[in-house]
Amino acid sequence: MVDNNNQKRAWITISRAMNKEGLEISFKDNRQYLLAKDQYSATKHDNFMAMAIAVRDRVVERWIVTQQRYHQQNLRRVYYLSMEFLIGRLLENNIINLGLREETRQSLEEMGFDPETIVAQEADAGLGNGGLGRLAACFLDSMATLEIPAYGYGIRYDYGIFHQRIIDGYQIECPDEWLKLGNPWEFARPEYTVKVRFYGHTQVFHDRHGKLRVRWGDTKDVLAVPYDMPIPGYKNDTINTLRLWSARSAEEFDFEYFNDGDYERAVYNQVFSENISKVLYPNDIIIQGKELRLKQEYFFTAASISDILRRFKTDNSDIRQFPEKNVIQLNDTHPALAIVELMRILIDEEELDWNAAWDITVRTFAYTNHTIMPEALENWPVPLFESLLPRHLELIYEINHRFLREVANRYPWDVYRLGRMSIVEEGSPKHIRMAFLSIVGSHSVNGVSPLHSELLRTQLFKDFHDLWPEKFNNKTNGVTQRRWLRKANPKLSDLITGSIGDHWVTHLDELEKLLPRCEDASFRGEWRRVKAANKIVLADYILKNAHVKVDPESLFDVQVKRIHEYKRQLLFGLYIISQYLKMKDAPDAVIQPRTFIFGGKAAPGYFMAKLIIKFISRIADIINNDKWVQDRLKVVFLENYCVSLAEKIFPGSDLSEQISTAGTEASGTGCMKFMMNGALTIGTLDGANIEIKKAVGDENIFIFGMPEAQVQSLKNSGYHPRDYIGRSPLLKEVCQLVQSHFFSPLDPDLFEPLINNLLENDPFMVCADFDAYCAMQDNVSAAYCDQEAWTKKSIINVAKSGVFSSDRTIAEYAREIWQVPYKNNF
Repeated sequence: MVDNNNQKRAWITISRAMNKEGLEISFKDNRQYLLAKDQYSATKHDNFMAMAIAVRDRVVERWIVTQQRYHQQNLRRVYYLSMEFLIGRLLENNIINLGLREETRQSLEEMGFDPETIVAQEADAGLGNGGLGRLAACFLDSMATLEIPAYGYGIRYDYGIFHQRIIDGYQIECPDEWLKLGNPWEFARPEYTVKVRFYGHTQVFHDRHGKLRVRWGDTKDVLAVPYDMPIPGYKNDTINTLRLWSARSAEEFDFEYFNDGDYERAVYNQVFSENISKVLYPNDIIIQGKELRLKQEYFFTAASISDILRRFKTDNSDIRQFPEKNVIQLNDTHPALAIVELMRILIDEEELDWNAAWDITVRTFAYTNHTIMPEALENWPVPLFESLLPRHLELIYEINHRFLREVANRYPWDVYRLGRMSIVEEGSPKHIRMAFLSIVGSHSVNGVSPLHSELLRTQLFKDFHDLWPEKFNNKTNGVTQRRWLRKANPKLSDLITGSIGDHWVTHLDELEKLLPRCEDASFRGEWRRVKAANKIVLADYILKNAHVKVDPESLFDVQVKRIHEYKRQLLFGLYIISQYLKMKDAPDAVIQPRTFIFGGKAAPGYFMAKLIIKFISRIADIINNDKWVQDRLKVVFLENYCVSLAEKIFPGSDLSEQISTAGTEASGTGCMKFMMNGALTIGTLDGANIEIKKAVGDENIFIFGMPEAQVQSLKNSGYHPRDYIGRSPLLKEVCQLVQSHFFSPLDPDLFEPLINNLLENDPFMVCADFDAYCAMQDNVSAAYCDQEAWTKKSIINVAKSGVFSSDRTIAEYAREIWQVPYKNNF
């Protein structure tokens, strides 16, 4: 018996070994015993699952040890609350962070599998819409790599962001069934299910001590079931946790209705409850969508606060010590209800007095603002709040009353300031300003780039900064180089490592050691060969998926991001038309061949953004089928932009379009990913472009357009787009071509809303910046002709990208906001 046990332990040790032999044993065991398949019946997805579980097992061992350490040492913990976590595919990322890339490749190849085919079977988890969710995922990676005790909290959306199809140029939203074939990385934790309450009413009563208390009763309850995903740090055996909540009905099935033949009513409660975690960002144009969105926000924040308190009480008995052991970071305004929920629990359940509860709350929370765009500064109608969360509305009124008393004491004669700063916005109906609630209830408020933070202090939240200047700070965003360079661009990664070593994977500022290689002609040649190879990969993808043949030797000019008017995909489109017109006017003129690449999703209810997609698609149809243009211009819209597609696009890009109106982009992280992969930037003085310019120097970036101060001045003095069109012959010709229905001959009115908005309103000043943009694009074409000089610029951009590592960002959060120790990679 002892011999058998020893043999079993030895087998487990071998099968879990961190080498190719151990991986192969695990793979075959998983395929046979967990999936009940063999080499003949297993599908490609089965083989992916078998390898993913093999890697997961190695993560889990370290995960358990990490969590035990956090518990035993009773460490101060960081909780990152976000409606989005755009995590993408995890197999290859986890392999890299475990240090098993070569071992996994060898193991799969020796078993007769193509590693790329296996990796490609994984669903792209669509738990986010864009930069906000991808930033959260990068932050989780960096927190684990810096060995910070941290947890992410969000929603386990059944369908996530929609799967985008482009049919006849129109965006069609389809369900994103990322869980259809199972998720090997998640672990259900039903033992930690939390009951979340909605609706009902409140009742005032006297407690056992004679004090007035409030009871929230007659509620409709939903169960929040947690699913945990491990987040490994890079080669350090630290594994943190992302906990996602899934909604389940507290009453699954009503037999009485079923027996009466009302089969739909029998499952109504189940369907109604589980809608909460069905889809990311329901269309909130209709009232039902607004209510569902608010439900989602409270659902995950209430469940998360309950879970955080449960974990705290495991090792601590004094609730007043809660801020010493916990800090909660709000990723934009979506989780702002967590502030009110913690207050509710501290007052109604823990029976603390108001001042003690408020002190605990403010010292616990920190708030990151990500944009000054109206849709991100959420305002919820009071009647909706009153119906859905009556107790929380009462608490918000009390928070606001006490806050306005503080403002009045500070500014006794300034009644207008009270109206500007009130959490409750007057009107019919009244609204709750969630950004204001976040500021009042937090001890730290940060922007995500220097310009953005300055606009928060001097414009958007000026009154709050006047009151509490010590709360406001900047934390420039960053991206993880392990995903966006090491994983996404292995060819460039290997070239860099071969030149300066691999220390850059955790110390991105090490890339500056590449600067002397700019003068090495041989190295520049290798750099160009890597870029050429990546462009061929991207060109092949375009041919296979968009059915457009593009020239890999053309300049790949790329704008991939959420479709929104302020990001000015329209400006890019109008520039393309201008180049088309130039080519038609002078067919023999020497024009730099370009492939224009778009990608991104429009919100389902955003009419103008969806019309821009159609407009771009029609431009592509015209240009790509014009024999006179030949291969000198191509336009491509790549459907269903997501993390895995981004990993193909960034390495193959030459020019990064970051052309938002100055003062509208909080930071942007796509610009950093392009830079990290050797693309040059054309952009305005907006968001992180300003810091890229500072890092690389004016000669290695293409900056155009009005700065933020000029934009504001023009708005204040009165902006008239027709004046700019009249002064620009090229823009006038472009607009006239669109107005002539050249791009919509069968539907003459199709683009009328687009062109009329441009001519009469132009809210993001496309016309004002058009000529400067075209002039700078001419500079780009001239620079690209000198490939030796262009390659130097590309190397400099990569070498100077170290400041944009999310490791640096998280270290700043840890040091200046969270007050937690971290592994110093700097």
